[in-house]
Amino acid sequence: MKYFNKISLPVTVIILPALFSCSPQEKNHEETQPNIIYILADDLGYGDLGAYGQQLIETPNIDKLAAEGIRFINHYSGSTVSAPSRSVLMTGQHSGHTPIRDNKEFKPEGQHPMNAEAFTVAEMLKEAGYTTGAFGKWGLGFVGTEGDPNNQGFDEFFGYNCQRVAHRYYPTYLWHNSEKVELPGNDWTNTVTYAPDVIHEKVLEFIETNKDDPFFLYYPNVIPHAELIAPDDELMEKYLGKFEETAFTGGNFKAKIEEASYGPDLNIAAYCPQENPKAVFAAMVGRLDKQVGEVIAKVKELGIEDNTIIIFTSDNGPHKEGGIHPEDFNSNGELRGAKRDLYEGGIRVPMIARWPGKIEAGTETELISAFWDVMPSLAELAGIESPENIDGISFVPTLLNTENQEIHGQLYWEFHAQGGKQAVRKGNWKAIRLNYYDKKKTKVELYDLEKDPTETNDVATEFPEIVKEMVNIMDEEHSHNEVFPFTGVK
Repeated sequence: MKYFNKISLPVTVIILPALFSCSPQEKNHEETQPNIIYILADDLGYGDLGAYGQQLIETPNIDKLAAEGIRFINHYSGSTVSAPSRSVLMTGQHSGHTPIRDNKEFKPEGQHPMNAEAFTVAEMLKEAGYTTGAFGKWGLGFVGTEGDPNNQGFDEFFGYNCQRVAHRYYPTYLWHNSEKVELPGNDWTNTVTYAPDVIHEKVLEFIETNKDDPFFLYYPNVIPHAELIAPDDELMEKYLGKFEETAFTGGNFKAKIEEASYGPDLNIAAYCPQENPKAVFAAMVGRLDKQVGEVIAKVKELGIEDNTIIIFTSDNGPHKEGGIHPEDFNSNGELRGAKRDLYEGGIRVPMIARWPGKIEAGTETELISAFWDVMPSLAELAGIESPENIDGISFVPTLLNTENQEIHGQLYWEFHAQGGKQAVRKGNWKAIRLNYYDKKKTKVELYDLEKDPTETNDVATEFPEIVKEMVNIMDEEHSHNEVFPFTGVK
């Protein structure tokens, strides 16, 4: 986009001391501890925003956020699916080290819980004097388990505890901490109360309630994850009839249409039928944009925008469910792959940060960064020491355009489904190992992202020494996890 000015990256291998040297107890909130709002979209692709090239869906509020802040063009998610990506974000440890490394279901509800030993961003900031809140989709442990958000540092949680239930936008209930909150009119047949709107109202309440003291707001929005469904309002009217549609008959996980439809035979994990999937997807992204705009407006209304940093990103690449494909909206831009891939389209995501008076407006950076960098970055912003035994590097020097930005030697990902996959990025080199579980089928691909950003030209046979180096990194970066072993056929 024309309004972005590139920031040069002075580099050092020395980690910066904390941005603020005094203790949390001595700090003046207005000057030293900014409010932190971290908005995480669900399955939003690298190309789904106007600021990243989207032309069919309007996202004026998020685009303005980018115009008033900094846009990262080499930022990566923690994983290519929800739970491990969020675990990486919360712990500052990449997917070879973080506690949760795959989507693993938990009965009767929720996903496999993070363990008590995990130390999260929320726990870190809570110790530094922040009030902490999470609103949206959790997916890292059911109510009452060690992974319960209240047991992982969040003072308040409201939303979907279970990402499986979050497939449905008209559920019968949401969770407020350990309390089940019934949604009026929803009974798995009737669709009256749109859950993302209820969650959003709680977000705005949290900001207003905590405006006078430092707060950390984690907003893992469920939009635009499938199912594709939204209220019939002006956003829907805006896009109906704009696209050539193919009706989606419903279902996933081999669900029949009766199980996918709202009604007595509903399968919660399935996706509903949709006559206009493209229009609905566009309206949902528009709704996400509107909600981001309302967060910005609330911060301005309360007079706290100069002491509030807002970060917006997505948990992984675009999905293929519910009746749309990334190609319909060029959701992954020029990148190859989508959700569940370790190609760039599955893991490279938009990231925008805005902090008036601190972050130069209308800038972009080529800094290579990832979800595991969020924890040390927020530690530096809060003026506290970053935890040990993490994989992240603070990107605060890039945010503030100061000297001495440390850079990664390499980035690592692993994905436990689809035969097992690993990926490493080192400089402009990107290696992907496929079919890890079946050694007879295992293959390593190598790409030069500078010359081949679309990963179409596998040069592994031309550079065997680089392939060997990358495989060694893959072997070294993975640590064994009893619950999520990276062995055998899945």
